[in-house]
This record gives sequence, C-alpha cells and structure tokens, in this order.
Amino acid sequence: MKTVKIILLILLVAFVGIQFVPTERNQTDIVPVTDFMLVNNVPNNIKNKLQVSCYDCHSNNTKYPWYNKIQPIAWFLEEHIKDGKKELNFSEWGSLTNRRKVSKLRSIIKQIESGEMPLNSYTLIHKDAKFSSEETNEIINFIAQLKDNL
Repeated sequence: MKTVKIILLILLVAFVGIQFVPTERNQTDIVPVTDFMLVNNVPNNIKNKLQVSCYDCHSNNTKYPWYNKIQPIAWFLEEHIKDGKKELNFSEWGSLTNRRKVSKLRSIIKQIESGEMPLNSYTLIHKDAKFSSEETNEIINFIAQLKDNL
C-alpha cells in the first residue's frame, strides 16, 4: 500500500509540474486582408458555420475552450492546431496561387462530403460545429462555385 501512495504522489507532483510548461497560443485580434472570408465575400450563413466549424484549427485565431490551459490537453490542442494550419490556413487564403486554391477547394469538398471534417473529436465537444445535411449542401455548393470561378 505504501508503494501505491508513493506512485500516486509522484504522479500528482508530475501532473502539477507539467502545468507550468507553456504552450504557443494561436490568437490575434487582426483579420488579415488575405482571410478566406474577405477574399471571397462569403455569405453570412456560410461564414458563420465555417467560423464555428473550421476556424479554430484552420486559421490564425483560435477560440480556446475553458480547459485549454490544462496539460497535457493544451499540448494536444497546440499540436492539433499546428497540423490543421499546415493543411489549410483560412487566414492566409489570399496569398495562395489559384492552382493551390483549386486544390484546397477540392480537398475541402471531399473532406466535408466524406464526413472527415469537421473532426469527430472536435464535434464531440463542440456540438454546434456539426454540419446538418442542409448546411453541408450549402457549403459544398458555395465551395464548388468558388472552385469553378478560379
């Protein structure tokens, strides 16, 4: 029993200790002129849904949940956001070439149609990020129209 207490004490000290390891924050008050919403003049209904469902991981401004400073969750969120922005960063949309934009738009359509995006791990906690079938159709039609006009 004494060994169990020692192990629990070590785990508690380690858990408290890792709380002091900082993470990089993905927040800014600036909306760049290269932002997807500005470049494409997105309708409000689609704009709102994309911001709720996509922008936390795919832009330069994440709205962090209340648990974002608890380690190791903060490390998971930080890595997840970095990976998301590496794939697609809506904040830098205007700086992409038209060829790259078409490729990204195709990818967006494919991932929304297949249900890959938004991620299940995200919508599990953020229920409002789920796409209804109507929202899915509206977003896919808008994205397809953008792709065809490039």
